[in-house]
Amino acid sequence: MMAGVVGSSQCYQSVLLRRGSGLSRVLMRGFSTHADKPKADSSKSRLADHQREVMKRGLPRRSKIPNVSNVIVVASGKGGVGKSTTAVNLALALAEVDNCGVGLLDMDVFGPSVPRMMNLNASPEIDQNQKMVPLSNYGIQCMSMGFLVEEKAAVVWRGPMVMSAVQRLLLHTAWGPDLKYLVLDMPPGTGDTQLSISQLIDVTGAIIVSTPQDIALLDACRGAEMFSKVHIPVLGLIENMSVFCCPKCGHQEHIFGQQGVQRMAEELGVDLLGEVPLDLSIREGADCGRPIVISECSSPQARSYFNIAAKVSQKVADLKTK
Repeated sequence: MMAGVVGSSQCYQSVLLRRGSGLSRVLMRGFSTHADKPKADSSKSRLADHQREVMKRGLPRRSKIPNVSNVIVVASGKGGVGKSTTAVNLALALAEVDNCGVGLLDMDVFGPSVPRMMNLNASPEIDQNQKMVPLSNYGIQCMSMGFLVEEKAAVVWRGPMVMSAVQRLLLHTAWGPDLKYLVLDMPPGTGDTQLSISQLIDVTGAIIVSTPQDIALLDACRGAEMFSKVHIPVLGLIENMSVFCCPKCGHQEHIFGQQGVQRMAEELGVDLLGEVPLDLSIREGADCGRPIVISECSSPQARSYFNIAAKVSQKVADLKTK
């Protein structure tokens, strides 16, 4: 496993993924290692020429991920709104609601959460086509940068290194057979990872997660606008941590505000897919690797995810008929 990586080309070349040399070759192949070579001005000039050539040709053709019917990105403009917890429970709920194959891809290179939430801690194998084989638990397939590094290791990479890792996670993972959904747990923000995904692969639709708090809503709105600009339909919004219900007296408190996501959905002209409460059991399930839709599948908290999954399934079906 990788104990830590810093952003210089010499360190790139010295990285060892001790979980498997074959996996190291698959992940590291194609990473740029010429950044520290002499004649920097000449390199910059060549890079500028290459960028102009790419712009002349237009954006690259989006690829379809083999064995995957629909790609759904779960995104947020701001970190800390429960996006990863939502993505994990949504993936599991989709598998149950549609009785189908589902994959979960953790796109957060710097802060992967899927290994802990899905109770997975191993290294993916490499198949005969030099692709990484996803790990599986609770009936769904999972891939994450967290399978390739130590859980507490800091990945300190520059942009080109991150983009190469993103591309290989997307296109060099052996999904299947016949996944109806691949759920992408996106990093927060509207940066290079989001743009690269929108250009590299066919995305069926995006789901935006936000709390009702005004500050979170501002960033969520930016996220929705970004997907609109890259021509990815927004399937809807999810209001997370919508209300806290006291377990002793039953009193409900809207800690982060009330109906903020509903108002934003109306302004954007998209649907509110559902509301998920702020609840201790959801947090505990995520921390211990037993998501709420698995550990307490009949609870009201789990039902909120199943209801959202049913709406997402219908949204995808409607898109296919247009």
